[in-house]
Amino acid sequence: MPLDIVTDPPHGGRWTSLAAPGREWLWHRPDPGRQQAVPGSAFVDAGGLEECVPTVRGTPDHGDVWARPWTREGAAESVRCADFTLRRTLRATAGGAEADYVLTAEPGYRFVWAAHALLDLSAAATLDLPHGAPTRLFPEAAALVDGPWPDGAPWITGAWRPRTECRWTGSAPTTAPPWEPSSTPGRSASTTDPTASTSP
Repeated sequence: MPLDIVTDPPHGGRWTSLAAPGREWLWHRPDPGRQQAVPGSAFVDAGGLEECVPTVRGTPDHGDVWARPWTREGAAESVRCADFTLRRTLRATAGGAEADYVLTAEPGYRFVWAAHALLDLSAAATLDLPHGAPTRLFPEAAALVDGPWPDGAPWITGAWRPRTECRWTGSAPTTAPPWEPSSTPGRSASTTDPTASTSP
């Protein structure tokens, strides 16, 4: 089923709607602070889907493009920052939607990109990942770890276990956790909430 995407290019390029007939997938709200935001402003969370680049959790918070105006040229939208230009093309498909991205910068430019979506889900929603999917957990997800959080670790990485290997009480496992740690805390890839998903 095709999904209709609506964006807000003048105010950071945020996706404000990802909708199927009778179903809006993105949680969002109006916030006047978005209209006044300029590069360097504190992040204003109005929901939807943010294009976080070149940082997500770092400085600037949620990246450098959320507070900049985007330009629309036909089916493409782009934003120019000091060190890079990000261009995207969004389209509905028979099975949903596609997003194509091109980041242009000097060779060797390092960045992180994330489609940071606030999904409008019910409390019964789940997230299904393939067994062994590389996962990064942050301290707020410490309840998923079988044992104490490693001292001083900003994050830990490991492999996700299928849901069938766990029994859940609320959001915490009562048997083996859905996560197997790697040997190196504080390095490498991302999922946070095992109760969130794209299934309503």
